[in-house]
Parts: sequence; C-alpha cells; structure tokens
Amino acid sequence: MPMTILGIGTAVPRHLISQGESAAMAERISGSPPERAALLARIQRRSGVSVRHSVLLESAQHEADIHGRMPFYGERSPSTGERIRRFEANAEPLALEVARRALADAGLAPERITHLVTVCCTGFQAPGFDLALIEQLPLNPDVERTHVGFMGCHGALNGLRVARAFVEADPGACVLLCAVELCSLHMHYGWDPEKLVANALFADGAGALVAAAPAEVAGPASGTPPLQVLGSGSTLIPGSSDLMSWTIADHGFEMTLSAKVPETIAAHLRPWLERWLSCRGESLASIGSWALHPGGPRILAAVAATAELDPSQIEPSAAVLRQFGNMSSPTILFILERLRSAAAPRPWVALAFGPGLTVEASLLG
Repeated sequence: MPMTILGIGTAVPRHLISQGESAAMAERISGSPPERAALLARIQRRSGVSVRHSVLLESAQHEADIHGRMPFYGERSPSTGERIRRFEANAEPLALEVARRALADAGLAPERITHLVTVCCTGFQAPGFDLALIEQLPLNPDVERTHVGFMGCHGALNGLRVARAFVEADPGACVLLCAVELCSLHMHYGWDPEKLVANALFADGAGALVAAAPAEVAGPASGTPPLQVLGSGSTLIPGSSDLMSWTIADHGFEMTLSAKVPETIAAHLRPWLERWLSCRGESLASIGSWALHPGGPRILAAVAATAELDPSQIEPSAAVLRQFGNMSSPTILFILERLRSAAAPRPWVALAFGPGLTVEASLLG
C-alpha cells in the first residue's frame, strides 16, 4: 500500500542577504587581503545563489556594511556553543510554521498525526523542536517520535523512507515529517577553498509534509492530485568517503566539499539509477520530472549530463538554488512543492547527495 503525501509546507526566515552582501561577508570573515576580493566575488557568482535567508539577519534593509545586519559574525569566530544557542532560539518558530502549513494543505487536524519524524543536521538539543511541535500545534502527547539526525542534504529523503515504513506497517498511521536547517549558523572563518564554497552556498529554511495511507486521502486543500511515494533507494559510492563530510568542531560544524564531487557523481550515478528504476518498472526516459537536490551548479550539471536531462528538467532545482540557496535537508521539499504547484508530469524522481558519498532517491507518482 503506497504512502500518499497529503500536504506540504515550506518557509524561510524573514530577512535575506544578497549575493553582493554575501561577498562582502566572505571577504571579512575569511581574513583575506583586498587582492583576493575578486576571487571571493567570483565564488559567490558561480554558486548559482542570488539571495539567501538567515535567522541571524537583524535588518530588512540592505546596508553598506553587512555586519550591521548580521552582527553575530564579528572579529571573532563564534564558538559551537554560541551557534547552538542561536539554533535553540530559532529552530522552533520555523518548525511550527511549516508544520501548520503542511497540516492546512492536507486539511487535517493536528490530533490526526500518529507519528512525528524530525530531520536536522545543523543543531542539536534535547528536548528538541519535536517537543515544541507536540506542545504547540498541539499533537497528541502519545505521538510516536523519530529523529533523523546529521545525515546532511539527503536527510529529508531518509525521513521520507522512515515515514513510508510507518504507513506501510500500519494503515492507520498519519505521519508529520518536519525538516529544519539553520546552515548560516556554521559559516567558517579563515581561508579554506572548500569552506569558502560552502559559505557561498548554504542557507536557512524548513519544510514539512503530511503523509498517510491512500484511505486517508480526500485531496489536499490545493486541489492538486496527491502524490504517492512508490519507492526509495540508496547507494554508497565506493572510495568517496573523503569527498564530503560534515563534522562538529570548536567553531561550528565544518563542511568538507571536494571539487571532485560532481565528477564522482557523474561517473557512478547513471548505472545505479538505471538499475534502481528498472526494478520499479521505470527508466530514465519514463520519468516525467526531476527533483534534484541543488548541492551547487556543478552538481546539477553533472546529474543532467549523466542522466541526459535538458535544462528545463533541472530548472525547478536551479530556481530553488537561486532564490533560497542550499538549505540542506528541506531543499528537496521546496522542489517537490514547486513541482506539485506546476502540475509537473509524473512520475518524479527525487535525488539528493550527502556525506559518504551517498546517493538517496525516491520515486513518486
């Protein structure tokens, strides 16, 4: 019995930072001399990100000095403890906002939820924002909770697999999945090319969905036919463990993002993807739309090349990258919401990549 997605909700923090402001911030916290400013600006332009949202921004008005808008990043790199305290203060409001939107889209009352799946890799606290969801939506205190933690950009697809397992095991289950990431808390100080790229890409955002067995379906409030999750898949690319990592350090969480990631994906993705789709009666040619996690423009280009996709097929992902940046795990939910609003041809494949180097996939129709 395939799981059906009844509603989706997404949200970002109130204030945003432009690409120009982001370049000015990069110049400041990298400690680079003026002659490197052109290189930093080029990294920002090549990121594919026009604007990003952050919980750290304290003003809506663009100013000559970005540090007046984001004073959290001053002369000294904040400690991990300082960054986590900001996470604790800001994760709950976003989680509540997207959960309410997903429930409203599904047309369901909070008390209908039997299982809660939360996803996050940018902050840790116990109790976490799952408790806020239970107490403030409110959900039934007997709701069964599962947290998918520290899995990186593909975390929402891992969460979707968990939700699907609950629904397929219990036809009466109704799952709320909520992914919250505050990536801007972990900007890196100093001159490290891999971390400079990460600083240019990542942003804050949250997404949620509500899912249940088909018997629950009355159609989402939007009137768009509901999505069914038809399958999921995962593969570890051999010999790639040093290409992408996400670790906890003294001054925030640190990303390792090798320039070899796109070529590694291009070399290994297609054979696995063809086998995985074939087992589900599909092929690359039969897929109507693609929700590709935009880890960056080069990753999108690598997937497009290896799967022989035309620019229009990756545009939903590229548009989310331009307008919001890479929000880690919730990003896929933004793309799914966009595809659904456009009544994009089905079936869909959602793909995301994370530390490992790991590929996660979902088939929806």
